[in-house]
Amino acid sequence: MSQKNILLVGETWVSAATHYKGFDAFGSVTFHSGAKAIIAALAGSEFTVTHMAAHQAVEDLPFTLQELNQYDAILLSDIGANSLLLHPDVWLHGKTVANRLDVLRDWTAQGGALAMFGGYLSFQGIDGKARWHRTAVEQALPVTCLPYDDRIEVPQGFQPQIATEHRDHPLFAQINGEWPLLLGANEVIAKEHATVLARLPDALGGHPLLVTGQYHQGRTLVWTSDISPHWLPQNFIDWPGYKQLLVNMLTWLTQKHTAAE
Repeated sequence: MSQKNILLVGETWVSAATHYKGFDAFGSVTFHSGAKAIIAALAGSEFTVTHMAAHQAVEDLPFTLQELNQYDAILLSDIGANSLLLHPDVWLHGKTVANRLDVLRDWTAQGGALAMFGGYLSFQGIDGKARWHRTAVEQALPVTCLPYDDRIEVPQGFQPQIATEHRDHPLFAQINGEWPLLLGANEVIAKEHATVLARLPDALGGHPLLVTGQYHQGRTLVWTSDISPHWLPQNFIDWPGYKQLLVNMLTWLTQKHTAAE
């Protein structure tokens, strides 16, 4: 079984807090990673995951097709477009650099495999700050982003609704029984030739949850809920179907593309 190289971009954040204890106050800074679950789930599989934290991606995400070709699939998760547009050379020094959103689109068109997973800084995101709408990456994805805050918060939870006509799709292989609840998703619009494999319940608008597509020679996929808490509860991570769904996603994405090609 040959290994496939997967680049996971994003899924990290830093929070700052101020603590008050009577007269005194002090601050603290905490680094968080939402990538641990997916990395653990794929350990020992045919997929080798390289995780590029959101702050690292600002400078380190490749600028050329040749550099991207070392990966069999690229997964964007909970990272906004600004992080890839505003390299320090642009933001701090007023210099020009290649537009990495264009590079990701063109890499996909030439046979790459591109996915986006949901979150507060995916698709259009909280307060519209993810800003993937009307970008080159959106051109490659099988969905269109909304031009405003697209979060669907479902604190009571919802079960994914698998499209009846797609129950035998490879993305659902070896996933049995009832799916655990999810707590939210990003609202998107499926493109004309995309395949919507799962949706939110009709009572929540029936919006796309799992969508696949083709962009020229490349394959694309979106999962509009999270791959880690809070929209993805711990019992979803503990469910055997979580690992199988990830494996199925990556198997489908990379089926027609290898980094050696």
